[in-house]
Amino acid sequence: MRLQRADGQARQPISDEEGAGVPASASKSAPALGRMEVLPRESGQEEQTPLAGRRRSFAPGWAADCYAYYRTVILISMFLGYLLYYFNRKTFSFLMPSVMEEIELDKEELGLITSSQTLAYAISKFASGVLSDQLSARWLFSVGLFIIGGINIIFSWSSSVMVFTGLWFLNGLGQGFGWPPCAKVLRKWFEPSQFGTWWAVLSCSMNLAGSLGPIVTTVLAEYYSWRTIISVSGGVCMGFAFVCVLLVKNEPSDVGLPSIESGGKKGKGNKNTPNDESTLKEFLLSPYLWVLSMSYLVVFGVKIACTDWGQLFLMQEKGQSAMMGSSYMSALEVGGFAGSIAAGLLSDRAVARHGLGTHGNPRHGLLLTMMAGMTVSMYLFRVTITAEIPKDDPLWVTALHPVSVLTGLSEKEIWILTLGAAFGFSSYGPIALFGVIANESAPSNYCGMSHAIVALMANVGAFLAGLPFSAIAKHYSWDTAFWVAEVICALTTVSFFLLRNMRTKMGRVHKKTD
Repeated sequence: MRLQRADGQARQPISDEEGAGVPASASKSAPALGRMEVLPRESGQEEQTPLAGRRRSFAPGWAADCYAYYRTVILISMFLGYLLYYFNRKTFSFLMPSVMEEIELDKEELGLITSSQTLAYAISKFASGVLSDQLSARWLFSVGLFIIGGINIIFSWSSSVMVFTGLWFLNGLGQGFGWPPCAKVLRKWFEPSQFGTWWAVLSCSMNLAGSLGPIVTTVLAEYYSWRTIISVSGGVCMGFAFVCVLLVKNEPSDVGLPSIESGGKKGKGNKNTPNDESTLKEFLLSPYLWVLSMSYLVVFGVKIACTDWGQLFLMQEKGQSAMMGSSYMSALEVGGFAGSIAAGLLSDRAVARHGLGTHGNPRHGLLLTMMAGMTVSMYLFRVTITAEIPKDDPLWVTALHPVSVLTGLSEKEIWILTLGAAFGFSSYGPIALFGVIANESAPSNYCGMSHAIVALMANVGAFLAGLPFSAIAKHYSWDTAFWVAEVICALTTVSFFLLRNMRTKMGRVHKKTD
């Protein structure tokens, strides 16, 4: 049979060899993107069939270009969109000094406002993860962005503490619709061997907003009121929500491209590939889901403990200045940025080499290494930094002396910054990996819920790092509180190591796949 386009030009059939590099299902499942007619054979006329609903093969180079274009547009749109999500989550914190100059707010009132958002965010993020499996991720992401933009504008018109609290609670509800849709779209558009890298890149939008946000708002506050800044920020959010509706696509089939999940595996097709979907009961009874959740609870809780209380620990028990405490926090964030990217890149290479199976996960090796790094860096932070000057120089002082001469900083300052960067690197990496693993190990119809459950457990860990952790420090000492966190992190690492080869595929596993 000879193929011809509507413009009369003949088109040669595409061989299997020419289709390399394009998902295997491309020639079978891609909807027609142009008109195609059936021409008669050499002998006898063959009746033309309706063009509607016809499917055709397309050139692999053209398909690859389409994938590259849509992936780039979607990733940039979600990166900027989530950057706006995070910036508008923190605008009140960034502008708090300016707000307090106009409105008298005490510490308890400030805590009430910010805590209301945290509570709402934890609830909303779980609900959004469940809804993202049922609703359009594109609309969920865009509607959430539009809502928080509108709430920020109304916030800028207010002056009452109770109104602030209520509006910031609603802001937290809208914030929960940001990340779960991003996770679902990433899984649909990127191969397993790329998933971790782009997950880490997208998560860096938070680091970028968190690092540039205070600087930008501080500069703008010199020229404009805090009300104007929050209002304009909300307006930008609402406007960009429409951009996301237009540019973000839920999955390749929305634009006529073959599915990554169905066509990403090597082989002669996927006619006999078992369905990846499971029932809710099968999914929730997966032991690995709860192993992952409990491990994430500990890792995220320990990370929050160090970021929230590390500065006070340095100042109150280690005799360091406020500037040194702030520098430690900055070094931690810089290390966290590098750790997220490294975790994604290195774990994706492991997946590319070994592939994903039903038992174990190629990302476990890097995950365990970084969890061990958290424990070691916490131990060194607690033990090696002292208020007194030791009589004999420790080994790290001798090793860092040349760097001290070059930078003009003392060996102790360099050591504190190094430990901060090391802890940030080894804690943000696992945080990125837990989300990736929860998403890719879940059945395709529950990937959003899987991420929602582990994220909810992480928020439980964040809560435990607040009042319970500070209560230990109050009744004993900061040193004891950090020792408890250190021991729990070490025990969790050992436990996860012993369970690393358990069945990691959640939900139903067909005998053929197993």
